[in-house]
Amino acid sequence: MHTRSETPSAVDIAIIGGGAAGLMAAIWAGRTAPQQRIVVLDGAHKLGAKILIAGGGRCNVTHEHVRPDDFAGGSRNAIKNVLRRFDVPETVQFFAELGVTLKREETGKLFPTTDKARTILDALLDACAAAGVTIYPAHRIETIDKQADDFALCGPWGHMSAKRVVLATGGKSIPKTGSDGHGYTLAQRLGHSVTPRLLPALVPLLLPEGHFVHELSGVTLPTTLTVLSSSGKRLHSDTGSTLCTHFGLSGPAVLNVSRHYLSALAEDADVALAINWLPEMQSHMLDDLLQGIGRKTIYTTLRDLLPDRLACLLCEKCGVDPQTPGDQLTRVQRKALVTACTQHKLPISGNRGFNYAEVTAGGVPLDEIVLKTMASRPCSGLYLCGELLDVDGRIGGFNFQWAWASGYVAGIAVATVA
Repeated sequence: MHTRSETPSAVDIAIIGGGAAGLMAAIWAGRTAPQQRIVVLDGAHKLGAKILIAGGGRCNVTHEHVRPDDFAGGSRNAIKNVLRRFDVPETVQFFAELGVTLKREETGKLFPTTDKARTILDALLDACAAAGVTIYPAHRIETIDKQADDFALCGPWGHMSAKRVVLATGGKSIPKTGSDGHGYTLAQRLGHSVTPRLLPALVPLLLPEGHFVHELSGVTLPTTLTVLSSSGKRLHSDTGSTLCTHFGLSGPAVLNVSRHYLSALAEDADVALAINWLPEMQSHMLDDLLQGIGRKTIYTTLRDLLPDRLACLLCEKCGVDPQTPGDQLTRVQRKALVTACTQHKLPISGNRGFNYAEVTAGGVPLDEIVLKTMASRPCSGLYLCGELLDVDGRIGGFNFQWAWASGYVAGIAVATVA
């Protein structure tokens, strides 16, 4: 990593935040304007903590298919305008040029062939150094002020002036990595607004103590989760792997649905989250099945479809003896079982918060950004990229692709200003 102990008093470009988007912006700014003095300032003593923990320490760099519909927050068309500037093939080629080959897994996720996130971080840091960018860790920016011809940056380490600034501070997710939400304050100080709500996204959900799911801790199975309005309208649905835990629910389907549930809950306290433990079976299909099993027991039928323990717990919840033959099941019992298996409303008691959220829902609105350049509309000389903006993707490498694309656009634009 190209770092120095002495902090310059003045630079051409200061990139605040050394995460995925900030490093990407730095690389492309350095490549575009090698004659300019470009620095990355980050509050952490060691950069890239979020990159290193991503994808279970393997770093899910991107996904083979990235579409605007994979994101929430800003308008899909606005997101599309940025993503198409640096797409998945360009991402793969970019890392290949840095000596990092990516592999596709069955889910469509792309990981480094080394299965080590450190491979990605080291490649980015080396690329910064090759582009002539100097990185200053332990340089948290407390205040930024726009002056006549430059910006005044201040922190515990001292002062610096910069002709242009890229804000890439991240959101509020996993604050121990450095993204503690302070970037929103800096953006607001420079004339930006922030969405009324900042919510944890891609976050595990909690169930009350004593809920039967706690007894299934460690069980993973496919489910469909549906957000329902107080009137019963389907607002959002996700199908995928769900992990039962000692605190509630996690896994890809739960993480994906979490931002939609929490966002709807903020508008309507009576929003519900329903789970279908049999995602390939609709209610009427299970009802028909149970009516046709004859002397076969309910347990024998359900265990062919569900984990044993879950089958027993669902029977218990409905007051049905698992050994009851199908032809002795009352209509009320059958309907209760169908509901419990396919339309069970989960009494969500909370979420694990920003400490466990992989990304932030909300941020600086995209209509305050010139999407062609990621330049700030209210503040000339300022550029924004990454999670700081009101864009959050589903699980699977989508948030990294937003970081690469928005960082690329911001990096080239900030370096080509006359």
